[in-house]
Amino acid sequence: MYARAVAATTIALLGTAALLLPTPGAQAAREPGERLSVIAHRGASAYAPENTLAAVDEAARLGIGWVENDVQRTKDGELVVIHDDSLQRTTDVEEIYPGRAPWKVKDFTAAEIARLDAGSWFGPAYAGTRVPTLQQYVNRVDLHHQKLLLEIKNPQLYPDIERQTLKLLGNEGWLDRQHLTGRLIVQSFSAASIRTVHELKPGVKTGLLGAPSVAELPGYATFTDQINPSYRAVSRGYVSAVHVFTGAHGRPLEVVTWTVDDADTARRVAGYGVDGVITNRPDVVRDALGGW
Repeated sequence: MYARAVAATTIALLGTAALLLPTPGAQAAREPGERLSVIAHRGASAYAPENTLAAVDEAARLGIGWVENDVQRTKDGELVVIHDDSLQRTTDVEEIYPGRAPWKVKDFTAAEIARLDAGSWFGPAYAGTRVPTLQQYVNRVDLHHQKLLLEIKNPQLYPDIERQTLKLLGNEGWLDRQHLTGRLIVQSFSAASIRTVHELKPGVKTGLLGAPSVAELPGYATFTDQINPSYRAVSRGYVSAVHVFTGAHGRPLEVVTWTVDDADTARRVAGYGVDGVITNRPDVVRDALGGW
C-alpha cells in the first residue's frame, strides 16, 4: 500500500514538472544585451593555487571580473578561504603538524594555519603562499574591482557561520548597495544555509548548488536567485524550466553551471541558455564564448 502511494505521488510530481516546462522562447534570466558571466573557480585555479590571493590576482590579470571561493572556519573562529574540510591536500600541514591527523580546518587556529605553505603543491613559483582569511580575500577582490561568488562550505561543521560571514562582509563594505546589486552572490549546497542567509540579510543574492527537481523549484525560489548545477546535470529543458520561476529578488531564477574547462563544453552549455559558467580556465571559456 505504501509503495503504491509513493509511486502515485512520484507520477503526480513528474506530471507537474512536465506541465511546468516552458514553451520555446520562455523568458531567460539575462536581460537583453547582458553577457553570460564567466566565473573563475577558486580564482584562476588552473594557473595559480586555488583559493589563494595569487589565484585572485591571476584572474584579474586575465581580465576576469568574477571569482568564486570557499569559506570555512578555524578552531578559534576565523573565517578562512579553503575548499576541503582538511588542510592536507593543498598545504604542507602533514610536515608542519605531523601528529595531528586528519588535519581538519576546524581543529587548527588561525595562527597555526597562517604558518602553512599553500602554494608549493601547485608549483615552486608559489612556495610560501598562504591560506588567506576571508577578510584578506574580499579586500583583494575589491582591490581589483572584481565580483565575488562566495560559497559557504560545510555549514553543518560551523554553527552560525552564515551570520558571521555576513557580519564580516558588512564590516568590509560588501553589503552596501553597489555590492548587493551586482558584485556579491552567496551560494551553498545546503538549502538551509542559503535560507538562513536570505532571512538574515534579504538583500543578498543567493545561489543553491545542485540540480533539484523542477517540482522542488517553487520552494527554493522563495529564498534563492540561482540554481547552480554541475554541467553534467544541465540540459536545454532543465535550464528553461528553471528560468520559468521568479527568484527571491523578483527576477527569473538563473542557472550558473560548473566546472567547465574546455571550449566545446562551454559552447554547449551556453547554447542551453545558462547565465554563467564557473571554470578553472576562465580565459579559455571566455574566448570560446565570444559574444554570448
